[in-house]
Parts: sequence; structure tokens; C-alpha cells
Amino acid sequence: MKRFSLFAVIAVLLLSSFGVMAQEPVTITWFVGIGTGGAPEQRAVQEQVVADFNASQSDIVLELIIVENNVAVETLSTLIATGEAPDIVGPAGFAGANQFRGLWLGLDDLVAADGYDLSQFPQAAVDVQRDDTGALLGLPLANFPAVIFWRPELFEEAGLEPLPSAYGEPYILDGEEVEWNVETLREVALRLTVDAEGFAADEAEFDPENIIQWGFQNQWADPMRQNGTMFGPGSLYEVAEDGTYVAVMPDNWRTAFNWMYDGIWAEHFIPNAAQQGSDLLAAGNPFSSGNLAMAQSHLWYTCCFAEGDTTWDIAPIPSYNGTVTARLHADTFRIMASTENPEAAFEVLKYLTGEASLELLSVYGGMPARPEDQPTFFATLDERFTQGVNWEIAGASLAYTDVPHHEEWLPNNNKAEDRINAFWSLLQSTPDLDVDAEIDALLEELNTIYNEVES
Repeated sequence: MKRFSLFAVIAVLLLSSFGVMAQEPVTITWFVGIGTGGAPEQRAVQEQVVADFNASQSDIVLELIIVENNVAVETLSTLIATGEAPDIVGPAGFAGANQFRGLWLGLDDLVAADGYDLSQFPQAAVDVQRDDTGALLGLPLANFPAVIFWRPELFEEAGLEPLPSAYGEPYILDGEEVEWNVETLREVALRLTVDAEGFAADEAEFDPENIIQWGFQNQWADPMRQNGTMFGPGSLYEVAEDGTYVAVMPDNWRTAFNWMYDGIWAEHFIPNAAQQGSDLLAAGNPFSSGNLAMAQSHLWYTCCFAEGDTTWDIAPIPSYNGTVTARLHADTFRIMASTENPEAAFEVLKYLTGEASLELLSVYGGMPARPEDQPTFFATLDERFTQGVNWEIAGASLAYTDVPHHEEWLPNNNKAEDRINAFWSLLQSTPDLDVDAEIDALLEELNTIYNEVES
């Protein structure tokens, strides 16, 4: 009887072992599109990262879905609605993630169960990934500080001094030290805006109908709130005592949008929407065209230069009323709360933000959240951009980030975003507007949108 029992136990153990060995691997889907990741060179690296992960183990099969950014929100919404939501989404910043607020998995329990060490990151990098309840929704991955991209050869042609090489340095204009602020940027941009006859925008002979070079643009900043931040941080809503939402426009942003609008339509140093999309400005990539002297953008823009373009550098964001504000994008990957395999998804998340992170960040253009990875990241960029870019500016910009953040959640977020972005599109495409009147009309509509039942 004892012998039979022993055989039975052995048989059960063998069957159990066979069941484990025969178990099918878990499939985890990774959705790319609501942030960066769609460019051809990015696709190739992401596909290789997936292949490397799948070759490294047999418990998880990682599948990659990449969609174009302009249809990504709609596509992801459809997948969620049909019960086919991916497990992991990203890279994405706050704006992309806010469109799916409430659908992300909190990671605190997974971090605790795994023993994952969050101390490898600066505390601020961890805290920025928490929502307003304190739940951790992502592991730190990438910072994309804002900087001024500029073309030294165009400055030399215009007889202008180089831009400051560090925050706090003055600019030398007409032989005099002046503060590097938004008005100095405007003056420099006017001199760098040139028509086909070679006249600059600050000269009487200048022809605004025949511009071949522009001085400045906030490049790829169509989410409207990004365009206010050079004039300081701000928020577009307040909460009233009765709990309703009130739309507001900070005075500094009202100034900013008037300044931008005048730069487009009155002084012509900023290209309008039609000009931005022209062949002269590389059909929507103005700074890469070589016909734009300065562009405020983020470190992720290193993804998108023409092959072999090394005739540029970066400079500090100018101040406004004595204060610098350098907006920040911070991207990562998130796990959807609907995942059926949270532990497996967390394994993939650790891989994407860990072992694979430097490879991914080399094409995402994001500065690693891990301080020890940053020298390697910039060394990799130096292999592509051999002109000696002043990367220290990017790190220094982190000291001037915008709080509140320009991608903060808005009440009835997606509908509110649509309305404010329509406002910014209007400013870029329509001359002869009363900007303050348009702002007032925007606020009136936002008051209604904010207090609707969110669909």
C-alpha cells in the first residue's frame, strides 16, 4: 500500500511537471502610437527590441502594434471598446495618457511583490509618474526637456552673435549685453527673417509675401498649452466652491498668444500654418528644412533631422519677466488595467524601461531617467551629431520645468483638448483676428465643456 502511494505521488509530480513544461507562453501586446515611436527609424529599433526579448526567454511572447499618431487615440479607443485592449501602451506623456484617464493599472503592488528598486531613479522622476491619488502608473523612462534649437550659420550670415551657451548668460546684441528673454528673441528673430531679395523683417523694404527664411517657431507644439509656457506656467481651469469648474486664461498666457499671433501676422518672423506645410519648410518639418533659424522644441526632436544635418546646436529657453520656464515632456510605458496578465506585463515593462531603454531612447530622443545612463545616451547622440552639441543645456533645462504642467488633465479632457487646439489652429491660420476676443469666446465654451457629463 505504501509502495502504491509512492508511485501515485511520483505520477502526480510527473504529470504536474509535464503540465508546466507544456504550458503555453503568455502573449503581451505593446501598443505604440499615442506618443512618439512611429518614425521609420523608431519602428526598426522597436521591432528589434521585441525580437531580442522574445529570443531571451520562452514564457512571454511580446507582440508589437504600431499605428500612426494621428489615428492612435481613435484606434486605441476602438480596441478598448471591443475588448481587445493591449496590455502595454507607450511611450506616451501626460497628454496622451490623460485621454485614457482611469484605465491605467496602478503599479505599487507589482513593484512591492517584485522587490523592484525605485531608488535607482531620482525621487522627482518617480513622483511625476504618480496620479492625483498617489498611485504609481509608470516606471520612469525618459525626460524630454525643452530647448532652443538654432542654426549658427544663419546667425553668422545675419551678423548676429551666437546664442547664450548656458542659463543666466546674457546675449550680445549690437555689441551690448542684454538679457536673453522673449523680447531679445523677438528682435533676433526679426533680423533672421528674410525675403527673396535679402531684406530682413526689421527693414522697411521687407516683403512679407515673399519670405524664404523665418526667425522662430514653436515647432510641433500644436497642443495649444505648449505655446504659452515660454511666458510661464499656467492652468486653464479652477474649481469653484460648489465643485463646478471655471475656465480661466492666465494673464501671462494671454500675453503669450497675442505675442505669437503678432509674430505670425504682423511681424512675420513666425511662419503661419500654410507656410509651415510648404516645401520651403520641408512640408511640416520647418527646422529641418534649414530655412528656420530658431525653434523651441524638445529633446525628442533629435529623431527628426535630415540625414547628415549637423549644422545646428541648442541654447537656453529665454526668460519672461525675469523667470525662465522650460516645459518638460516625461514619457514612459503604462499597463492597462484590463490586462489579464499583470505580472507578465510588468516583466515586459521592466525590460522596456531597463535593459532595452538605452536602445529605445537613442531613437526616442529622451534623456534617461537613470542618472548613470545619461553619459552613455549623450555619447550615442554624439555619434550621430558630430558637431559638438551643447547637451549640458538639456540637463540644465530640468531646473526650470513648468508647474502646473502644460499637459495636466482638464475637466472633460478630450473634448476640452479639441476645443483649445482648435483655438490654436485658428490663430495660426487666420489673419485679422481680435485675439483677446477669441480667448474670451474660448473661455465661454470651455465653461460649458468642463461641466458637461464626460462621455
